[in-house]
Amino acid sequence: MKWLKDNGLTMVLSVATLATLGGMLFTGLSVYNEDLARHHLPAVALSSYLVSGHFLSAVFENWESEFLQMSAYVVLTAFLFQRGSAESRDPDEKTQDDEDPARHADDPHVPLQVRHGGVPRALYSYSLGIVLFALFLVSFALHLHNSAAAEAAEAALHGQAAPGIGQHLASAQFWFESFQNWQSEFLSTAVIVVLSIFLRFRGSPESKPVAAPHSQTGS
Repeated sequence: MKWLKDNGLTMVLSVATLATLGGMLFTGLSVYNEDLARHHLPAVALSSYLVSGHFLSAVFENWESEFLQMSAYVVLTAFLFQRGSAESRDPDEKTQDDEDPARHADDPHVPLQVRHGGVPRALYSYSLGIVLFALFLVSFALHLHNSAAAEAAEAALHGQAAPGIGQHLASAQFWFESFQNWQSEFLSTAVIVVLSIFLRFRGSPESKPVAAPHSQTGS
């Protein structure tokens, strides 16, 4: 029970991810087969659809925008402020986050990279932003690859030549797919930054205490 309590947030989010991914898979299969039927073509099986450009392009299109949002959020909150927001550091105060990790190099309880110092410690100091941005780049590449495959399949249905991946990268369709998700991620982040100035949710680390003044910055 203690393990469940300690890891409940990750478990619930993981189950929600798998459940919604499954919902996306089955509804996407239905939409795809309906499109095939309109072209008088046989339906595809679930296993075939699972590796299709139609499904994977949609998956990585969304993952790409999420990792962009999180990497941008991590980096921007290190340098920029919003007074009164629970999502921002206080611009007038230095916190423990600003402390030089080299001061803890002899502490046996800190991460190994901090004790090693040098390049490992420097990279580890920014590793969260680096890895999130790397995940964005990987998702972007997979979105591009599978979006081009979906475009090729669509072209084949209409007896047209499939565009190359370079052509697809330069197409308005590919960037429309990306920008429609990117803008929503930046908007949702801006909304929580501003709303956390004035609104509260008792018990959440993303909220200030209920009795905290609107001017208080940070959770």
